[in-house]
Amino acid sequence: MKLAFSSNAYMHFSIEKTIEKIASLGYTGIEILADVPHAWPAGLLEERKQSIRDCLAKHRLTISNVNAFMMNAVADPRQPYWHPGWTDPDPNYRAIRREHTKRALALAHELGAPSITTEPGGRLTSEQSRHQGMQIFYDELMPCVEVAEKLHVNLLIEPEPDLLIEKFDQYLEFMTRVDSPRVGLNFDIGHAFCVGEDPQHWVARMQPHTRHYHFEDIADTRVHRHLIPGRGAIDFDATLRAIAATDYDGWLTVELYPYIDSPDDAAREAHAYMTSRLAKVGIQLDAGRSS
Repeated sequence: MKLAFSSNAYMHFSIEKTIEKIASLGYTGIEILADVPHAWPAGLLEERKQSIRDCLAKHRLTISNVNAFMMNAVADPRQPYWHPGWTDPDPNYRAIRREHTKRALALAHELGAPSITTEPGGRLTSEQSRHQGMQIFYDELMPCVEVAEKLHVNLLIEPEPDLLIEKFDQYLEFMTRVDSPRVGLNFDIGHAFCVGEDPQHWVARMQPHTRHYHFEDIADTRVHRHLIPGRGAIDFDATLRAIAATDYDGWLTVELYPYIDSPDDAAREAHAYMTSRLAKVGIQLDAGRSS
């Protein structure tokens, strides 16, 4: 397996400085935020893309994933991460999410990233039924699926507390309608824990769909707030053993966006904890770097 850190904890730094910092802390991969201040696709000039490529090469860091979930650049007053959402009642707002996703897929292709992650539908309004939400999400997502297939980039749905798809059974229900090898699951172990699905019990079942993992801890209250691994109640040993049993050899990306005021400390502590738990359960961490 390979260990990466998400750039969304480094909102006070440029993407180049973030790459330098994450590499210096021992990670071999980085999840790049497709948002301000790092790599907002709609405003990213070719010179900036080349700067990212050059910096990755200089620090021998590989992109684990492009995070297209967060959309701070839009500055939607309702909520900076979820909105504009896939299921917004206003089709013009839905179009912003859809076109952003297409641009993020293109960015991933240009930077050599294997995948992007997106929200699992939006937050339903009181007037929307689950059936309506699922249909809207499907209709909006499918044009992006066509782009993913054309560009050979994986489009990963990330179940999230309080959004349309919170639980794995809901994801599986939705996927009965999507026939594409390019659509898969971003398995966020903290999100699963928040909705009462202890991750170690779901890893094997979701293995056919899982292309990437997000790691963070959650308190025993199961309130959705990302904590540094080791500070919460998730059974990391059991979860890592379950992942190893599926022969997964991809990226484990630590996502700690609440720690923007002390990202180095959070990333350092997370790296120490993750490497110790991986070693304890007998998992060999890939120490290689990109060339």
